[in-house]
Amino acid sequence: MADEDAGEADGRRARGRRRRAEIIEATLAVVQRDGTAGVTHRTVAREAGIPTSLSTYYFATLDDLLVAALTSVADVYTARIRRIADGPGDRLRGLAELIVESAGPGRARALAERELSTLAARRPALRPVARRWREDVAALGASLTDDPRAIDALVAASDGLCTAILIDNAPADVDHVHRVLAQALGVHRDEPAGSR
Repeated sequence: MADEDAGEADGRRARGRRRRAEIIEATLAVVQRDGTAGVTHRTVAREAGIPTSLSTYYFATLDDLLVAALTSVADVYTARIRRIADGPGDRLRGLAELIVESAGPGRARALAERELSTLAARRPALRPVARRWREDVAALGASLTDDPRAIDALVAASDGLCTAILIDNAPADVDHVHRVLAQALGVHRDEPAGSR
């Protein structure tokens, strides 16, 4: 009997996790299509094909919903940057390739992340998650240099490049992005940019 109850509880938890993930994906779809101004419990529920009450059951406030959506995107970027930092090869090139994805297949997600991050200026609940991209890039920079000013410059350059690529909505050149990141970090052409 106890095993049946435990199995039932595990099944409910798994369904709950799936439902939360579906609501988060629906939120990101709304942000990608309509921007953050389009996010309400009603629009997200409609996108997810669920009653509004179910959206508010899993996410009591709009801030809860927005934080969960931004966290979902930030988790992916954090994992990617950590793989770049821990992997072999030119780490700056890896970061440049990640940034350039914003001009191609990663554009919709990058646009949603950037819009949600910018919303953090007005919605304090989003701020800790919105800072993660910058913190992750700073950690990658710290693996390449001990100079705090160079790390700050790398973070600023990566932020600016991401924004410019999204605004331009045109193909981006990974070699150009790599050169800008290397310049920000203070790496000269005759030095390897991504190894230390």
